[in-house]
Amino acid sequence: MPPKIVPRLPRGMRDILPQKMLQRQYVIGEIEKVFQRFGFEPLQTPVLELRETLMGKYGEDAEKLIYDARHREGKEELSLRYDLTVPLTRVVAMYPDLVKPFKRYQIAPVWRAERPQKGRYREFYQCDADIVGSPSMLADAEIITMIYTVLRTLGFQTFVTKINNRKILTGIGQYAGVPNELLGGLYRSIDKLEKIGVDGVREEMIRNAIPESVVDKMIDLISIQPNDLSELRERLREIPIALEGLDELEQLATFLNAAGVPHTHYQFDFAMVRGLAYYTGPIYETVVTEPKIGALTGGGRYDELVGLFSKHSLPTTGTSFGIERIIDVMDELAMYPASIGKTVTHVLVTVFNRDLVGVSLRMANLLRAAGINTELALEIEGLGKQLKYAAAKAIPFVVIIGPDENAAQQATLRDMTTGEQTLVAQEELAMTLKRKLGFA
Repeated sequence: MPPKIVPRLPRGMRDILPQKMLQRQYVIGEIEKVFQRFGFEPLQTPVLELRETLMGKYGEDAEKLIYDARHREGKEELSLRYDLTVPLTRVVAMYPDLVKPFKRYQIAPVWRAERPQKGRYREFYQCDADIVGSPSMLADAEIITMIYTVLRTLGFQTFVTKINNRKILTGIGQYAGVPNELLGGLYRSIDKLEKIGVDGVREEMIRNAIPESVVDKMIDLISIQPNDLSELRERLREIPIALEGLDELEQLATFLNAAGVPHTHYQFDFAMVRGLAYYTGPIYETVVTEPKIGALTGGGRYDELVGLFSKHSLPTTGTSFGIERIIDVMDELAMYPASIGKTVTHVLVTVFNRDLVGVSLRMANLLRAAGINTELALEIEGLGKQLKYAAAKAIPFVVIIGPDENAAQQATLRDMTTGEQTLVAQEELAMTLKRKLGFA
């Protein structure tokens, strides 16, 4: 026999046990309902992509985190998907007959070799919704409105979606005198403002070879009050790309107001960057004020990414929900509805003795046919042990059919929360349980 192995997990990976899975399924289910309400349709792509598909799309820092995978006898260079966005653009390029605008969502695991910490794992689920084929700011407004709807549906109160535009950031760089070849370093530096502060960003810019003479101008511009577009417009009036970005933000604000998204739940933030290299227009991320856990959503417009796989690119915008962080916040703030229990089972049908096994089997199947999640006790003897099992699993109801109950075509229904027991006709048991469970 092979030697015994100490059971353990790789760093940044988790087992998710049943009670936590029930909460996770609730969150994913509620998000999926909102996606479909907005007209998004499901898509599935492979866990593995060709390495060439992924590389060169995210930026140098991000691509260091991509896991490579290769079969010992395989010739293809493969990688685990880093996100769901690049696979989407590959799909759009491979299937040009998809009706446009193409609105898709995908909820699936991705892998990144990051340093594990609270709310950050190496294997985690992404939950994406994107619109391919529309250059209109209405598409971006739809995404932000959907973000607001999802978070409100889940019970979030204190959150804000920060909005910026890569065109404005490029314009700020041009105004300050940053050469085009250094704009990537500019983005990386500004993106760390919240973590390392103004002085840290200043040092980071200098390390990224941005001339000291322009650093002060940069810091001054990104510190303009968030919702004051007029001051930024005046300062950047000679920079066409910046004016284009400001026009887009003004359109977005108009559409969001018309859609009923409150001002308290979105704001412009000229220091918000989004780290990925492929963004070309509006960008957005959503944060909660308490607890401090980082962004719950992140996304934006990437009009050129499809063009890396096709002769012609397509305007695209979308967002990704950080399922893991959303779940962590909901755990910490106890935001789950009371109906999300510790088990999927509604009732345990006990087995009184060997002579009544058939009766218990028939009753379990009748309850299942009525849409009630039903477990059948697998212990032939020992009613007390069966009741202890139901209590340990927090199963809300137990059915007991002994010789006397069976002779009278009845069953004892025990409420495991209150301890109350009632005699119910076997033919009425399903309806009685549905009523007590709130199904009818």
